[in-house]
Amino acid sequence: MLFTGLRETLSKFVQSPFFVVRAEEEEAELVDPAKVLRAKCEQQKEAQERFAKLQECNTRVNSRKATAETCVEEFWDFLEVVDKCVAKDLFDHLK
Repeated sequence: MLFTGLRETLSKFVQSPFFVVRAEEEEAELVDPAKVLRAKCEQQKEAQERFAKLQECNTRVNSRKATAETCVEEFWDFLEVVDKCVAKDLFDHLK
């Protein structure tokens, strides 16, 4: 008897439709404040200067056939400026 009831319950559970969350509906309502702030911070003067240095380095490295130079330092410098800018305002936007 116990297994019969369990089997019926399990059968009903498997046959019942599951609740489906539609990603499009949620994305329309939710905005990631970090992405918004990051885009804003990337437009600031200091970030633009660091990005220009990163692009310059990238162009220089890509113009050579063989080089040990990488643009990691320039990349981290750019991210540091943007992250500091985002960090000062991010938690004001979170609930």
